[in-house]
Amino acid sequence: MDYDFVAFGDIVTDCFIKLKEAKVECDLDHENCLLCVKFGQKIPFESATEVPAVGNGPNAAVAAAKLGLQVAVATELGDDLNGKTCLEALKKAGVATEYVGVHAGQKTNYHYVLQYEAERTILIKHELFERSLPHFDEPPKWIYLTSLAEGTYDMQRDIARYVKENGVKLAFQPGTFQIRSKLEELKDIYAVSEIFFCNREEAQQILGTKESDLKKLLSSVRELGPKIAVITDGQNGAYIMDDSGVYHAPMYPDKAPPVNRTGAGDATASTTVACIIKGLAPKEALLRGMINASRVVQGVGAQAGLLTESQVEELYTNRPKDFQMTAI
Repeated sequence: MDYDFVAFGDIVTDCFIKLKEAKVECDLDHENCLLCVKFGQKIPFESATEVPAVGNGPNAAVAAAKLGLQVAVATELGDDLNGKTCLEALKKAGVATEYVGVHAGQKTNYHYVLQYEAERTILIKHELFERSLPHFDEPPKWIYLTSLAEGTYDMQRDIARYVKENGVKLAFQPGTFQIRSKLEELKDIYAVSEIFFCNREEAQQILGTKESDLKKLLSSVRELGPKIAVITDGQNGAYIMDDSGVYHAPMYPDKAPPVNRTGAGDATASTTVACIIKGLAPKEALLRGMINASRVVQGVGAQAGLLTESQVEELYTNRPKDFQMTAI
């Protein structure tokens, strides 16, 4: 199969636990916030909802498939019931699974998402699987690299080598362990990235800086290698930098108060890449990414609210006048 988009990233089942009795405490500048619950007591919760076959990579793959691309996911599963459920969910979403490894006697990733108001705190644990770069009969047009477990540096360097030798474009949206990694460990990935995505706090962590100026952060990310850098900044929207300059995309208006923001970043990044593959300029593609993200936050889970291409374009056509790119 000649794939447009192959997503590399760990798959997981998320269990959303909606908290009732909690509070958030932040610094005076509303940063460094902590989710607080009573210690050493039984804490009532409102509901618990399982969502299979999620994670940055699967979320990106499902988004791209809904937008009409030929998509596969490269990930690892255990041979447990959770893994079987995830596999079936991917197939149902139109994502090819020929690069999914199933490991006998191992567990599939399972995370707990503590949901309070519209925000979430995720308790993560990545199982350790034997991994290797899959064999592609034909190089995919794009590889989308995102959240992988610790100890996968060799495979990530293999990905960097593969895209360089085969003319494949690479999108890089680092996950938790990649963000925490030393830049030296992932320098080959940064060097061959066509486009890079993260949020402002993640950019500061990656770069080891407290710098808050988005222009400077974008420029520093591009110095690592990516031709195009995108940094999201919560309710402030997203910023993109390429050879033509730096631009700001506002948030697309929510049709209702957000239910849960899990997956908004995945929707923004993967939709942007999918629209670039379909021929849009990066700045125009990012606006579509913001639209898709605005609908993902209306439900529980990262995939339920994902839109088709026609739905995205309808919202773009009827966009508010101020929903446009602005040079900064």
